[in-house]
Amino acid sequence: MSSENILDDEDTFKILISTDIHLGYLEKDAIRGNDSYNTLNEILECAKRNQVDFILLGGDLFHENKPSRRCLHSCITMLRKYCMGDSPVTFNIISDQTVNFNTTQFPWVNYQDENLNISIPVFSIHGNHDDPTGAEGLCALDLLSASGLVNHFGHSHSVERIEISPILLQKGSTKLALYGLGSIPDERLYRMFVNNQVTMLRPKEDQDEWFNLFAIHQNRSKHGPTNYIPEQFLDNFIDLVVWGHEHECLIAPTRNEQQLFYVTQPGSSVATSLSPGEATKKHIGLLRVKGRKMNLQKIPLRTVRQFFIQDVVLADYEDLFTPDTPQVTKKVENLCYAKVSEMLEEAERGRLGCPLTPEKPLIRLRVDYTGGFETFNTSRFSQKFVDCVANPKDIIHFLRKREQKEDIKDEFNVDYGKLVKPTAVEGLRVEDLVKQYFEAAEQKVQLSLLTEQGMGKAIQEFVDKDEKDAIEELITYQLEKTQRHLQSRGVTTEQDIDAEIQRFRDSKKNTTEEENDIREAINRARAHRLERGDPDVSDEPPDVTMDSDEGSVTLPAATRGRGRGGRARGGRGRGRGAAASEAKPAVGGRGRSQRSAPASQSRSILQAFQGPSQRSQIGGSTSFGADEVIIDDSDEDIPVMKATRPPPRPSSSSSSSFTKHSSQSQSQGSRGVAFDDSDEEDNPFKGHSHRSRR
Repeated sequence: MSSENILDDEDTFKILISTDIHLGYLEKDAIRGNDSYNTLNEILECAKRNQVDFILLGGDLFHENKPSRRCLHSCITMLRKYCMGDSPVTFNIISDQTVNFNTTQFPWVNYQDENLNISIPVFSIHGNHDDPTGAEGLCALDLLSASGLVNHFGHSHSVERIEISPILLQKGSTKLALYGLGSIPDERLYRMFVNNQVTMLRPKEDQDEWFNLFAIHQNRSKHGPTNYIPEQFLDNFIDLVVWGHEHECLIAPTRNEQQLFYVTQPGSSVATSLSPGEATKKHIGLLRVKGRKMNLQKIPLRTVRQFFIQDVVLADYEDLFTPDTPQVTKKVENLCYAKVSEMLEEAERGRLGCPLTPEKPLIRLRVDYTGGFETFNTSRFSQKFVDCVANPKDIIHFLRKREQKEDIKDEFNVDYGKLVKPTAVEGLRVEDLVKQYFEAAEQKVQLSLLTEQGMGKAIQEFVDKDEKDAIEELITYQLEKTQRHLQSRGVTTEQDIDAEIQRFRDSKKNTTEEENDIREAINRARAHRLERGDPDVSDEPPDVTMDSDEGSVTLPAATRGRGRGGRARGGRGRGRGAAASEAKPAVGGRGRSQRSAPASQSRSILQAFQGPSQRSQIGGSTSFGADEVIIDDSDEDIPVMKATRPPPRPSSSSSSSFTKHSSQSQSQGSRGVAFDDSDEEDNPFKGHSHRSRR
């Protein structure tokens, strides 16, 4: 009997961890249509073979927000096949389940439902692809939850404050607190963390005895000033973070030296973009937790389609050709043919002994033709490999770096190369550019009435959704509101007005009141558009399937991107790209010369007090010891003998009280998970000493 069977006793949790399955991705593709379904089947089969206690999914189970009937049917069929049965569930839930599962009319875990026979419970948070939408706030996971196949948790209903209550699980003497937070727009969640509006509850009793596991689905890598969630934002009492949304497989737990927890990033189980992060070998994790110790075994996925990507810089092949070489284009094509053939040979060697691996691999060759080289016909080139690769239409991707012009120094000694940066907008959005502009602008052109966030949001509505009145309505709304504020304060002199306007503007920054003002102004703009009879602009453009994109570049007009590091679901998140033919003038600063402008052009704050007829009334650090985490780096599946599960233990209590723990608070004293320091493979949980927390 293998060592795993000896260790899988009545006190050990066995948890299968997976994220970003993207079920239904390219399901209409003749070659790749079944890839996501085959991989989900392998994941569930692995869970049943290893007799896990439950499955934890880190979001994006579905690729589309509204999965097709085939997608839902296949998912339900596989969950029923592998997760239903007579095998007993050997752990108990001792927390208030009405709080844990608050999105369903059946607020209890599915295996305790007397009408269901569940052998492997599935716990899942939602991702950005399958997040709740509509007035009811429902998502595809809620359909599976209502049918009793999945336990959907981690759904936050409030946009002002988030309170994360854990699911408290107990198996024998091991206590596990499972936290979850479904996908939330990164900018909003970033701001809520900064404002201490995210709270994680902890059990009041025996806090040091709980192993704290947290599942999150957000940007981990930085895609903008606030378009990600830094690991330092998370509470330091957490032991292990399962990070979803990022598609690169970094499943080996890494230690955060500041917060002293571990982070595992399982990555996606299907390549949704032809980017380097998707080319790493795909794995799922088998997590064992006993007491305060853990062991993570990574399991390679056999049904994942192989993906190979290479970069070729033509300027590096000066010994073969230069831009002036005769028939240089033909020689470049021959070089690319040789590179693709090498990747195909490598794929063929990788398939030896792996009958479940799809026959045709994904091949991507990124060719940098900077330096005067010409491109060749990629369609004609792809015809040579149409029977060998799964993506014949986009094997070759040409790219060229923008050449930096030599510095031109005139009599003023101006370095134009520093003033004009061609890549400055990569990864930024409209509102980020607006914020950067005003941060770098001189004091005399700073906003005095509007906030940077409000102006950025209005410009975003103007650019992305063709909301032509957004900027004008925001200015008008803020002007009226500021006038009423000044009238209520009884300010009359110009100097006092300037100071009061500045205080009033600063008091609203990064607050709920600021968001409400922006929302009200945008609603007014939409109402005016509808009154004029202009066609409605939908917030959700039609879904566009993109099987080939470079995840490293984010368009500035897109509020969310998809793939490895982006944040889109289905068709949402890609900027609409509609641009108005003429932008209305925006108020960027309060110049004193405005007071002499005609009344028909603009009104100043001071003019509002010259007569009641002009008033507008509108209602409305401590040292720590080094911890050791045990990671199984082997890619070999270890056969597990079937063992009879012990009967479930009775629940000690039906609910547990909690204490609040702010997301930004730092607990004092020693901190960390007690891991085994022994190198013995027979028992990774050997040893009974553990660190205590104060």
